[in-house]
Amino acid sequence: MDWTRGHTIGHGASAAVSIAVSHISGDIFAVKSAELSKSESLQREHNILSTLNCPHIVGYRGCDISLENNEAMFNLMIEYAADGTLSDAVRRGGGGLPEPAIRHYTQGIVKGLEYLHSKGIVHCDIKGSNILISRGEAKIADFGCAKAVGESVISGTPLFMAPEVARGEEQGFLADIWALGCTVIEMATGHAPWPNVAATLHRIAFSGETPELPAFLSELANDFLSKCLRVDSRERWTAKELLRHPFLDEFRHEKMIIDSTDSPTSILDQEIWSSIEEEYSHDPVEFNLADYSKLEESCMNSIMEEWDCTESWITVRDGKNVDFSNDRKTEFFSW
Repeated sequence: MDWTRGHTIGHGASAAVSIAVSHISGDIFAVKSAELSKSESLQREHNILSTLNCPHIVGYRGCDISLENNEAMFNLMIEYAADGTLSDAVRRGGGGLPEPAIRHYTQGIVKGLEYLHSKGIVHCDIKGSNILISRGEAKIADFGCAKAVGESVISGTPLFMAPEVARGEEQGFLADIWALGCTVIEMATGHAPWPNVAATLHRIAFSGETPELPAFLSELANDFLSKCLRVDSRERWTAKELLRHPFLDEFRHEKMIIDSTDSPTSILDQEIWSSIEEEYSHDPVEFNLADYSKLEESCMNSIMEEWDCTESWITVRDGKNVDFSNDRKTEFFSW
């Protein structure tokens, strides 16, 4: 088994993402890699993603362990989405998307959430930069914060957190619905759901406020948002209910074309990746529920995702002889 690592297209909180190509099939995929000794989050993502199969969830392609520069690396292979992320689409749209595109992408995200929730999984970090666009369809990605419903850990991106999450009470399915509403606002305005990073978690948690709804959206769109952004989580609609909302039903009667002409057409056309600067998203955080000073600091410090594009390629070979200790089940995938 061997494959070739190409351009680095992204950096997350705990892993780097590269383009890769199989020497056997010639298939192009993306690979998320982290040092084996620091790959707990990536292995957790593998354990969840490997159980999922939905058109609106990024496709799982396998995993392996490789030895690179005398370092054992854990590699998670996933579907390569040439169109980048939803946040990229917003930038290409000049800082906001037209309502038909918002409707289309929202429907895909809700379908993905309905599937995840039916499997007992909470994503915990829905936002534009964690939604990939592939052939015009939205696909939920980045399961590094995901968990089974009922697990006590709380994590995610502060400005997309629901009030009950910011208060440290719970993070269930309906927290994903709040984050969905925030992501719709992001699609419409090109900005985070709150005016600026000075909107601390204390405000989100205790003010009783909701993000401002974009006045230029249709009445149906804002009604949809109102079902997502209810301070009392018990009053929010579920993903299954949202799929029946008229805002999404309208899509079935429209003929729309999602413009993807600006997306990369090959693994060599990477200008889109190298030019990206994340202006408002924060890396997800896990925290002690009582430590609000750290929470507010995470809101105030804007952590920019740096996208790197290099000319180098690294051939990665089977790491089956690497000696490592790991309690988790590790799956080896051959191309």
